[in-house]
Amino acid sequence: MKKIPVAAIVGPTASGKTALAVSLAERFNAEIVSADSMQIYKGMDIATAKPSEEEKRGVPHHLMDFLDPGQSYNVAAFCEDAKKSIEDIVSRGKRVIVCGGTGLYVDSLLSGLDFSAAPEDPAVRETLLRRKEAEGIDVLYRELCDIDPETAAAVDPRNEKRVLRALELYYAAGEKPSQVRARAKSAESPYQSLYIGLFFSDRQALYDRINLRVDRMLQNGLVEEARQYYSLPVSVTASQAIGYKELKPFLDGDLPLDAAAENLKRATRRYAKRQLTWFGRNPSVRRLLRDTLSDAALAEAAGQIIAQSNLFLEDVRG
Repeated sequence: MKKIPVAAIVGPTASGKTALAVSLAERFNAEIVSADSMQIYKGMDIATAKPSEEEKRGVPHHLMDFLDPGQSYNVAAFCEDAKKSIEDIVSRGKRVIVCGGTGLYVDSLLSGLDFSAAPEDPAVRETLLRRKEAEGIDVLYRELCDIDPETAAAVDPRNEKRVLRALELYYAAGEKPSQVRARAKSAESPYQSLYIGLFFSDRQALYDRINLRVDRMLQNGLVEEARQYYSLPVSVTASQAIGYKELKPFLDGDLPLDAAAENLKRATRRYAKRQLTWFGRNPSVRRLLRDTLSDAALAEAAGQIIAQSNLFLEDVRG
């Protein structure tokens, strides 16, 4: 079967992925499938840096702003929804650009990961949840490190959902999560993918962009958005969003705003570092050094990579 060509724009938060993806979509007659695990939620606009209609410049964005924060979501659901979006885009003769910083979502989609190989066990999950309440997530994360160091290295120790899911997979399948993933990836992907990654020659340049973005978020009403967020029922997925929990001590009167803002900047920098590590391990990513290029030069360089690859040469509908 003919594979569907997909260009993926990846990289850390605040690196300018969305602006680049929009420019490329305009050039190649494409639509964008968002691969951001938090931009899926309605109302979580400022904290997730969701692009405005003006920033989208008329380019359709799929899988963004369609779930209530109280609804759970996972990578399997994303892959299923993204597959439908891609089929819709292609049926209308448009190209496909996947854009986002949630590495697990992007890689799982484009590798054609088969989630039937990743069993679920509600009884095991319930046991792990009880253990988390009794022992704490740190104990369970150390357990994951002993069982499967490869998986543990790719999981944020504070991301309770992913730590618990990895352990559930181990106890349900009887083998390491990394082994289950390797077996699942053996299925042939329906996509011909080209990764373009935004990296930095000077890490401080990225951190400066992050600090500036947080300052702008606060100016644009992040505190009020966080206050409204905590008035809603929130799912486990939504609770992982950076931007709200760091402001909670301020909202509770336990910390001044400047200190809470600094905690938010620090948490975002750490997240960006993990994103760089994730995408940096992928040898197929074509790297562009964001801090050495203007916006126009970045778009031209990425466009040249796509054009020279002949990824979008043929009619996507075959």
